Amino acid sequence: MTPSAIDYQIMWNRLIAVVEEQATTLIRTAFSTSVREAGDLSAGLFDRQGRMMAQAVTGTPGHVNAMAESVTHFVREIGSQNIFEGDVFITNDPWLGTGHLHDITVVSPTFRDGMHIGFFACTAHVVDIGGRGFGPDGTEVFEEGLLIPIMKFAQRGEVSDDLIRIVRANVREPDQVVGDMYSLAACNEAGDRRLQTMMGEFGIADLDGLSDFVIETSRKATHAAIAAVPDGVFTHNMQVDGYDEPVLMAVRLDIAGDRIKADFDGTSGMSRFGVNVPEVYTRAYACYGLKCAIAPQVPNNTGSLEPFEITAPEGCILAAKRPAPVSVRHVLGHLVPDVVLGALHQALPNTVPAEGASALWNIQISARPSDPESGLRNAEVLMFNSGGTGARPALDGLSATAFPSGVSTMSVEATEHVGPITVWRKDLREGSGGAGARRGGLGQTIEIEPRAGYDIYFNAMFDRVENPARGRDGGGMGQAGRVELADGTRLRSKGRQLVKTGQRLKLSLPGGGGYGDARQRAQDDVAADLRAGLVTPEQAKNDYGFEG
Repeated sequence: MTPSAIDYQIMWNRLIAVVEEQATTLIRTAFSTSVREAGDLSAGLFDRQGRMMAQAVTGTPGHVNAMAESVTHFVREIGSQNIFEGDVFITNDPWLGTGHLHDITVVSPTFRDGMHIGFFACTAHVVDIGGRGFGPDGTEVFEEGLLIPIMKFAQRGEVSDDLIRIVRANVREPDQVVGDMYSLAACNEAGDRRLQTMMGEFGIADLDGLSDFVIETSRKATHAAIAAVPDGVFTHNMQVDGYDEPVLMAVRLDIAGDRIKADFDGTSGMSRFGVNVPEVYTRAYACYGLKCAIAPQVPNNTGSLEPFEITAPEGCILAAKRPAPVSVRHVLGHLVPDVVLGALHQALPNTVPAEGASALWNIQISARPSDPESGLRNAEVLMFNSGGTGARPALDGLSATAFPSGVSTMSVEATEHVGPITVWRKDLREGSGGAGARRGGLGQTIEIEPRAGYDIYFNAMFDRVENPARGRDGGGMGQAGRVELADGTRLRSKGRQLVKTGQRLKLSLPGGGGYGDARQRAQDDVAADLRAGLVTPEQAKNDYGFEG
């Protein structure tokens, strides 16, 4: 019998459980702390055309929405005639994957009774991919590491020994990186096992009918949500730090009927350094920002993404051309939602938050023995940290929270376990949230020191140092970030720098902007902020008029 709409809806719900178990498998088997601790990954099921049917809730929008495009590239490059049971495909091509070399995407075809029915795909950030390391100093993608074109990691179940040998010879942490490649393949295999069980229970032989139902239902719901937004043309721009000079990010939203177009014409040109963003990553985060505000209840899949048309002029910093350096594409990419939400605010007032710290304050640390003859080993440490989010129309911003990326902050214990560093301090940064009727979220203060016998080189990839998050509707700016040694010596916000034995690196992460007139904040709320150490007495008096 042909399944009914109710049958398809039940199967759709089961698919979410299938891909969530797929993602959980990756977290449990991954070698990289960014995956195990922070959830910097994506996982999803695709039909045999390469359309995304379901995504795991665990994961980042940059990975998920970019992967929604990348699977179609795999289908085209491999060719349907070359897809066999037991195959596993792989790439980290920034323009065909998720934007930089550190993300490895693995796609596995799934078969039922000998017939190809779809694909499982997943992405994870690996700790090292060779080259200069994870940082913005490269001047072309060739300097940034090993690029794996779309190819077969395994054919008919046999892993490519040549590929493994090439990877091991080009990365600083070969066991971790190769281990993560295998964990990505295992993640897809776990999803396939659960899918086969589900299909047996429901008695379906392929995914075609279910895929059409999922995608068409989501597309219609998204069109309906967009149709409820007032028509018009809305523009917005935002200046951010960039590498060696400021970057202007500009957008024009055209809302007409049940479609919306975001065009980034007017945005600055490409940088000489690795802060450039491939357009696939810009589309991923622009779609995410718009969808969060307009259609948050519609599940994320190809159908719910198609009504958003995202374009950027080729050669601008948000549509970088090969072979541009793109290693830290997340820095500007994570700021894209702030730009599009600023334009959308004009159409939907009292809906979107103020600007936030937004871009993760990732730090890649290369620990090296102070004495090369000491016998101590080198180590690579990757640490994810988050500033404050912007205040919302009815709620304060969230402190030390990753928006829009959604990743978790790595625990100090897990970070110290993988490398010779000590994290002496990690606490909320008092007073860093912008003033407003709703207060911006707070950033953090973090202090890191190399252990005895080591120096550390760290790759800074930080923004909101020269251009803090702006408030909305009269709200104040969040505090800008700061990079320095504990003795007050200022350091650069981007690029490779040295912290010697006995020195301590101090990161002051930016806060989110406030929302609305600070003098309209309830005095009881200001008093509570003071007691909790969230605002300073000076802020309470000067910004909020607190007389307590």
